[in-house]
Amino acid sequence: MRIFVTGASGWIGSAVVPELVDAGHQVVGLARSDVSAAALTAAGAEVVRGTVDDLDVLRDAAAASDGVIHLAFKHDIAFSGDFQGAAEADRRAVDALGAALVGTDRPFVIASGVAGLAPGRVSTEQDTATVNGSPITIRAATAQAVLDLAQQGVRSSVVRLSATCHGDGDNGFMATLVATARAKGVSGYVGDGANRWPAVHRLDAAHLFRLAVEKAPAGSVLHGVAEEGVALRDVAEVIGRHLDVPVASVAPENAAEHFAWLAAFVGIDAPASNTLTRELLAWEPTHPGLLEDLDKGHYFQASTPTA
Repeated sequence: MRIFVTGASGWIGSAVVPELVDAGHQVVGLARSDVSAAALTAAGAEVVRGTVDDLDVLRDAAAASDGVIHLAFKHDIAFSGDFQGAAEADRRAVDALGAALVGTDRPFVIASGVAGLAPGRVSTEQDTATVNGSPITIRAATAQAVLDLAQQGVRSSVVRLSATCHGDGDNGFMATLVATARAKGVSGYVGDGANRWPAVHRLDAAHLFRLAVEKAPAGSVLHGVAEEGVALRDVAEVIGRHLDVPVASVAPENAAEHFAWLAAFVGIDAPASNTLTRELLAWEPTHPGLLEDLDKGHYFQASTPTA
């Protein structure tokens, strides 16, 4: 298959591209910079220059493909205060990509998330996110719009990714927790730290995206979840041990001061099941779990971001 991938040089995309290439697919990746273009070429992909704001570029590339995997998201502005702007740009990109695939029966796979699906219990692929107009639920509405394309001749599916997609080179949530502990001199967790985050190694997530584009039925919801839920206190303890700093509870009212932008996420309890995904696609995660990955030490090298 000729597969167009947005976000192809990003954290997940840079694992998805070789996964697809190794499986014999022809990959066309969207690149917004010379550095990204060079990385895609080195990985064996063709390059289309542009950004997620270049809607005509997206439509043309999707129309010329046998399938689309959409991974791009403006994380830079989302995590600097304009999550709504990032989510709205994402919706425009998805609408452009989807319009090019209507009536083709070609696959269209997008990344979404599991956080907030079912507060207080383990979420499943059958749960539907509440859409109330808040910025964070704009992405839930976008995911539903993709699933609705199944009624318009698109083999659409949504991969809801774990709160943390970990691995060597990660600069996301886990790296930020490490940087925060280093800067504050304490490895913190909110309240009693019993709240759980689902987790998946990025290479297992990449494999799931390949299975989805190859064979997920139209309208499928998939959970990119290898571990149902890892307690944040357990994460904090591993970080504290590696940095040789104390591990301590942070009161909810002090979370913003301690964790900065991550405070909105670090107290979330969002365990999620992967049972239906594994049954549907025979997906079997094989890479290290979150705590084992943290213990490998790569998160504690000097390249972790500042808090």
